[in-house]
Amino acid sequence: MNVTKIISILLLIGSLGLAYFLFDDINTEIKAKEQIASQEAAVIDRLMLIREAEIAYQEVNGKYTSDWDKLADFIANGQFPIVERKETVYTLSYGADSTVVSYDTLGMIPAKERIFIQTHNVTAANNGTFVNFIAEVGSNVTKSSGAYVLNQDGKRTTHKFRDNGKVVKKENISAGQKVTKGDLLMTLEETKFNENIDLSQLAYVPGLDNVKFEIFADQLDKNGSAVNVIEVKNSHPFDPTRTEDAEIKGRKPLRFGSRTDVTTSGNWE
Repeated sequence: MNVTKIISILLLIGSLGLAYFLFDDINTEIKAKEQIASQEAAVIDRLMLIREAEIAYQEVNGKYTSDWDKLADFIANGQFPIVERKETVYTLSYGADSTVVSYDTLGMIPAKERIFIQTHNVTAANNGTFVNFIAEVGSNVTKSSGAYVLNQDGKRTTHKFRDNGKVVKKENISAGQKVTKGDLLMTLEETKFNENIDLSQLAYVPGLDNVKFEIFADQLDKNGSAVNVIEVKNSHPFDPTRTEDAEIKGRKPLRFGSRTDVTTSGNWE
């Protein structure tokens, strides 16, 4: 074997070795990013649950709480008023629509039902003559799937769901009945969170042993009025590039709310 062949073989071996190490390095980086994304998804889901519970707690008690035990107990044992929202749409003389909204308190439900399940009212999108429902009670439906059919000015129009959920109620409407824009037609229920969550772990960051979310709740004076503020954040981010001094809000540690502003928005949104 001459020198040229030996050098060629050595270069080939070196190239293959370099390609392997580059591939391994890139693959490791991809897996690390996927793991961080998975960990952050779990954190966001927990923050969304805490936010929903805090909003419900505030609606019942008039303020947020920074006491994890109180919040967990409210989720497990609290009661929440059932408020029915009704919309009546009037067409004004110049053609524009005017909507009048009224609220009626019908009773109480477990707070857990309010927090974990979201109700969506499906209302008539236009004036017309009712033809038929497409989805049946008990069926699971998805956004943009067919909901009901109206006859509008002689044309059959299929209207679609705007939300995901399970059909729990259809109003008593018969084919040929006139409906007005805004009339309630159907009710959906959507499960937002895992109802089997261990509430004793509510305060803890998923994936981190014994690390709690940082929570702040208070009432502040804003122009002479008392306002409620809340902030909950993960002060131990999985992504090392998330820092408090990041200029972009979305690159700070995951959180919702603010210590100084009236908001419950999350910085992942």
